[in-house]
Amino acid sequence: QVQLVESGGGLVQPGGSLRLSCAASGVIFSIYAMGWYRQAPGKQRELVARITSGGRTNYADSVKGRFTISRDNVKNTMYLQMNSLRPEDTAVYYCNTALEGLSWGQGTQVTVSS
Repeated sequence: QVQLVESGGGLVQPGGSLRLSCAASGVIFSIYAMGWYRQAPGKQRELVARITSGGRTNYADSVKGRFTISRDNVKNTMYLQMNSLRPEDTAVYYCNTALEGLSWGQGTQVTVSS
């Protein structure tokens, strides 16, 4: 059974940092390009960062220079280091393949507020 479990969210002040994790099971994680997505209230889900199986990365303009995506194919885990957080980064964050090919997990809530 394929499962994606996101964790690491929370409440943080503007300018703060968080590190999200995505643990994958039931899938050959290493062969997939993966992505971090987010959905803010009233908005569509958007892709914020993507990483290929070989580790090449790209980012949405809104997070470029602040977020860093990485992966550990041995641990079947992907990460999102988020620095210099802004209130507009508030959203539920999800992971999936870059083609959104797996069932969505429950996500992890990130709230940036003073």
